[in-house]
Formats: sequence, structure tokens, C-alpha cells
Amino acid sequence: MQRWRGYESVPGGWGRSVVTIGVFDGVHRGHQAIIGHAVKRARDLGLQSVVMTFDPHPAEVVRPGSHPAVLTEPVRKAELIEQLGVDALCVVPFTPSFSHLTAEQFVHDVLVEALHAAVVVVGDNFRFGHKAAGDVQVLERLGRSFGFTVEDAPLVSADGLVFSSTYIRSCVDAGDVRAAAAALGRPHRLAGVVVRGDQRGREIGFPTANLMTHRYAAVPADGVYAAWLIRGGEHAGRHPASVSIGTNPTFSGRERRVEAYVLDFAGDLYGERVSLDFVAHLREQRVYEGIEPLVAQIREDVEQTREMLR
Repeated sequence: MQRWRGYESVPGGWGRSVVTIGVFDGVHRGHQAIIGHAVKRARDLGLQSVVMTFDPHPAEVVRPGSHPAVLTEPVRKAELIEQLGVDALCVVPFTPSFSHLTAEQFVHDVLVEALHAAVVVVGDNFRFGHKAAGDVQVLERLGRSFGFTVEDAPLVSADGLVFSSTYIRSCVDAGDVRAAAAALGRPHRLAGVVVRGDQRGREIGFPTANLMTHRYAAVPADGVYAAWLIRGGEHAGRHPASVSIGTNPTFSGRERRVEAYVLDFAGDLYGERVSLDFVAHLREQRVYEGIEPLVAQIREDVEQTREMLR
């Protein structure tokens, strides 16, 4: 898959293409349907497929301070999009000046001049241009003028529930990682670098990997979870982990942390970038009257985790 930063980076000899546009945070089942439709249409027509997305999230530029929790970091999002068979990914820096392009300017400068769109595939709720003035009907009208067709992919739903990034964020925020996984088509993943903590876990026999996550990362609600810890690079592999998210209330903690006890593991993870794939919520955070009941509960959490991931 070719990757371009900015539509100005599209090669001069780029031919006609099938383009789909969106933030695609999460690359969830709804996004997969839209992107998959574009890939299939491109192959049917003998053209190249292009996914156009944005960085940072448009909401942060249009309404500073409103950046939503991020379900997939840019590198992970690109990997997921590539797995869908896309030929090229164009990441457009969403700047204040770009946000002021009218619907007509966006279509002319980006879709026609840069990407040579023959077909544009979008979701039913697609909006574009300054102040989101353009919708699917406007896009179709402009397509007739500029020589491309528009195909809107229907929203994907189950049991009357439409899959969306907003819905998945609400699931993660509530700690319902099973519902999030059902909408994503895979477990919700949280990535970070392992940093040193208070060493309390080590002192009571359960050393944890403390993750420093991205400031906008979609961190599940406080609680204890069964998860897989994913290592990359030369240490590639996955390990069962019991993950605690919260402020360590038994020790009167104040800083919210993500701590993973990796089962049957004795290595050193400090400084390593790892990911957590959340499988199930085990329990809420609780305050324990001393170390012994806390240790007993952690042992139970570990056994539950082992059973969940078996």
C-alpha cells in the first residue's frame, strides 16, 4: 500500500481511482464495509483504491479542546486499512486553512485534481467542506459536473444498533469491552510504553507493567480486565494478562494508571512499547482493608483471566 502525507504528495502520474473518505477511527465493522466496497469497485473497474483520512481529528481543529478519545493510533489505523486490500492511503493534515475549503474547492482540489476520482464511496452520513456544508447530495451534484459517480455504502448495524466510533467509545468508556469488540470486529487495543511505577505489585508478588498511553487514547473504565499483552519487534508474541485500570484506591492513589500483570512471565518490559487487547471486564475497582485480602483478590483475578483466555 502506498502512503502519502497530504494530497499534494499524490504522484503526478497517478491514474483514475476509487476514493473513500473519512476519519475511520477504529476501522470498525462499518468502516470495513465502506472501505471493502471501495476496494471491490476499484478491482471491478481495473482502477486503484484510495482511502483518504485526516490527522489530527477534525473536531480538534474545528472545536479546540473537543478531541474525542482515539480508538486507533495512526500507525495501527494504517495497518488495519492495508489489511483490507487498499492500494493507497492519503493522510491529509487537517489544518484551519484546510477546514475552510468550501465543498466545491474540496472536490475540485482533492478529489479531481489530486486523486482523479472516478468513483467516490462514502457512508450515508458523510459531510464535507467548510462548516460541513456538503452532504451526499451535494457530492453527487458536483460529481455530475466533474465526471465522477458517487456510491453511498449503507451503515452497518446489528439488532437495530448502528456501528459507529461514537458508540464504540461509549462502550470502552463504560468498560464494556465485549460490546466494543463486537462492533470493532476484534478486541479494543490500547498501546503504550512500559514505565516504572511504585513497585508495589512487585512487593506483593504480582509485578505489573505500567503503560504510559497517548493523551487521547481510549482507555477503558476503571476496573480489572482479562487481556492479551502484545509485544512487537524481536520479542513478537502475545501473553495473557490481568489488567488493572484506576488509581490504586487501597493505597490511596490519585494518578489513574493502566497496569498489566503478565501471567507466567519473568522478563523485563521496561521501555518496551506494548499493546493490550481487552477481552473481558472482570470486576470494578475496590478498596481492601489491608494487603492480604487484596492479594487474595488478585489471585482470583489471575485465575479468572486464565480461564477467560484459555
